[in-house]
This record gives sequence, structure tokens and C-alpha cells, in this order.
Amino acid sequence: MTITNENCVVGIEYEVKQAGTTNVVDSNKGGAALEFIIGKGQIIPGLENALVGMAKGESGDIMVPAADAYGDVNEEAFQTLPKDQFAGVDLVEGMTLYGQGEDGQTTQVTVQSFDDKEVKVDFNHPLAGKDLMFSVTVLTAREATADEITSGVVGGPAEEGESCGTGCGCH
Repeated sequence: MTITNENCVVGIEYEVKQAGTTNVVDSNKGGAALEFIIGKGQIIPGLENALVGMAKGESGDIMVPAADAYGDVNEEAFQTLPKDQFAGVDLVEGMTLYGQGEDGQTTQVTVQSFDDKEVKVDFNHPLAGKDLMFSVTVLTAREATADEITSGVVGGPAEEGESCGTGCGCH
């Protein structure tokens, strides 16, 4: 099956590098396929759009510009916070910390610098502003079921008392 613009369940194997480097920043090679539904915004738009038209068994290299990946660096995402908010944390420049945002969602920040009084953090995604090169193989491609289209979950919604298998903790 050829991947269409919408409601197609796709499973891929991938490796991604920052364009122009040999450093692998993420990969699922040798592991479980990354499964998602086209048109539901479950992966970065540049990769999703490039997969449309590919078929099961097809491989390719896909260049995704920063704007279609994790976006450009947002200067407003840099904040300076009082160091006492980091009590008990052994701060290191470049380290990633996780916290809870105002909306209750998990928030990731990178420590840019710190001194005795303040810590400068970056709320941008670590790959913001970076062009990415994906090497992908389409492992599966099929039409989504009605439940998958409605729920947005590959395999459909979990039954009462059953996990959806994503590790999200739902039952």
C-alpha cells in the first residue's frame, strides 16, 4: 500500500542525524517500529509529508528543514530563574531537566549557564533550529480502522482495564 495524506497507519524504522554531521540523535533500528497515523500530527510535519507517496518496503533519505521539524530557535524560550528553584540539583551547563509546566504537562529545559543567584534555561526543543536528515524504511502501511481514526491511537482505544501498549499508563 502507498502511504496517503490521511488516515494511513504507518510503521517505520529510522535513524536521524543533524544534517551535515555523523552524530545519530535518535534511532529505532533493531527495535520496535515507530507507528503513527498520517494526518494526526503525531510526528514532525516535514517527515510526515515526505512519507506520503512511499510504500511498504521502500527506503529513503529525507532532509527535514528546522522549520518543518522542531521549529526555529525561539529567543523568548530562554529564561533566567532564581537558583533557589533548583535546590538539591547538581547543576551542569548543558544538562537537561524535566519539570511540570503551568498546564500540567512535562516540560524539558536545558541549563545554559548559572551563577550563585540565577540559572539561565532554554525551553526550546534540543533540536530546534537544526535541519535533520532521516534515513527511513517503511515497514508497514495500511488503512486506519474506524476506531483508530476516532481515537488517534494505533490499535484503537484501550478497553476498560487494558493498557493501550504505549507505556503512557492508561488503563
